[in-house]
Amino acid sequence: MADREPTTSAATPVPQYRPGDPLPVAIVVPTLNEAAGIVASLRQLRHDFPDCELVVVDGGSSDATATLAAGHARLLHSPAGRAVQMNVGAAATSAPVLWFVHADCRIDPNALGQVRAALADPRVVGGGLTLRFDRRSVGLDYLAWSSTKRARHLHQIFGDQAMFVRRDVFEMLGGFPEIAIMEDLELSRRLARRGRLAVLPATSTASSRRLVEHGTWSMIVLMQVLKAAYFLGVAPEQLARLYRAGPAWKRGSKRTGRRRQRLAAGQPPIELTQPVPTSTDRATDPAEAR
Repeated sequence: MADREPTTSAATPVPQYRPGDPLPVAIVVPTLNEAAGIVASLRQLRHDFPDCELVVVDGGSSDATATLAAGHARLLHSPAGRAVQMNVGAAATSAPVLWFVHADCRIDPNALGQVRAALADPRVVGGGLTLRFDRRSVGLDYLAWSSTKRARHLHQIFGDQAMFVRRDVFEMLGGFPEIAIMEDLELSRRLARRGRLAVLPATSTASSRRLVEHGTWSMIVLMQVLKAAYFLGVAPEQLARLYRAGPAWKRGSKRTGRRRQRLAAGQPPIELTQPVPTSTDRATDPAEAR
């Protein structure tokens, strides 16, 4: 993990721990232009996990993200790049467990207890949560289900699953590889060589906005192509450019243009979706019954 001097502001007190306390956990949230949702996200993390260190690492937002975040968490500044930002946040915290949460994900309040219970097994080096999306459709349900299966059986955990890891193992591996994309995939592969990865039943509910904007099935295909290309040795910088551009076969299409216009106007997307049910509805949630 490269040495660097992050700048910091509006630091909040680091929780003090005593022998016998629950296993300390530090939550690291990388941000870049997340002003629309950062306050709600941080408030929830503060409310649900009050005994955790909470650090936001901003990568140079051009909106009010940093200003808003400073009122709710310890704020650090670093060069842009999710891997770089998460490494900066990890280095600035002291807890023996690191938990990386994307700013647009909502974490099940039961997750922290499950993280601590999983790490009570010394063979477990890290893991992630069960993925859900903030909207429902056949494509989104399939992607959430298959992503959780992939994490459980292939040990490939991505960032929107709220990866957690033991600090000593994280530092031994040099942190996240500071590449443009696939840093979470690469770290999870390295972790799997060091011990067990636990995929917990608690959920991380991720934003579906980009998937819906470009077409869910098209994005599923694109992500599989990019992952295969990564395994074949294509440069992460090239893969990141392709990901940002979206599916080549969808660019400029009338349907994609209409979808983007509706999303920009705050209207529901064209494809049929519905909000994810609340926790009280989970017993009849078909995505969890599979």
